Amino acid sequence: MQSNDSAPRTDRQELAHLPVPFSKTPPKERPFAALRTWWDKAWEDDGVLNLMWLDILNVPQDGPRNMAPWIRAVVMLVGASFVVLAVLAAGEAVLRALHQLLTVVPTVQVGADTSDSVLAIIDQPVRTYIAQHSAGLPIAASTVYTLWLATGIAALILGYFTRSNALRAMWTGWGAATVFMVWTATPDTSRTVAVALTVLAWTLLSALALNGLTLRRTVGRPAHPAKTPARPDVHIHMPAPAPAADQNSNCPFRN
Repeated sequence: MQSNDSAPRTDRQELAHLPVPFSKTPPKERPFAALRTWWDKAWEDDGVLNLMWLDILNVPQDGPRNMAPWIRAVVMLVGASFVVLAVLAAGEAVLRALHQLLTVVPTVQVGADTSDSVLAIIDQPVRTYIAQHSAGLPIAASTVYTLWLATGIAALILGYFTRSNALRAMWTGWGAATVFMVWTATPDTSRTVAVALTVLAWTLLSALALNGLTLRRTVGRPAHPAKTPARPDVHIHMPAPAPAADQNSNCPFRN
């Protein structure tokens, strides 16, 4: 008699046909998790951001001298940045104004001035000389004339107020160049008078530009002995000398 265990059972499923269990995927990390962790840690009692915030809150009490060094450094950096920006803006404005001045001036015709004033005796030869000798320059002749005029005015005014030897030398060279231009561009019939008037005007203006300049050598004075100031309120009391003891006071043969 055969056992029923040896008969195949149809209610059992083959293991090969069972579904294979899938492995669970690890949970994805939240974006900026590390940043969030650092942020939470930085705001703890001993955190970096918490200490910095306390330094900011204590600024009114600490004052400029006792504030945190990093706050002082930030304030100095911001102040220096504002100063640099202000200087750059001012320099740009000055350069723009100077550029406009130099570009507007060339509308004046140099060398064609028909003025009959006394100043024209010096001004017309200078304009004519500049117009004749600035043909190959990259700038207009009127710009050269403006620079020449501005140099003379600046040397005159600054030389008077600052008494700088460099500005005085510039004024001297400017005047000599003006006399040379007047001599060259003035006709032969009136050259002497024009140069004489130019030298006279230059000499009068030099009294301002060279104010305080002397060619006299400074001679040292002999030193006076120092005087001790008298103090009538100070009295020195010297004790009177004691009388000398008589050596013959015990002598039996004293007269």
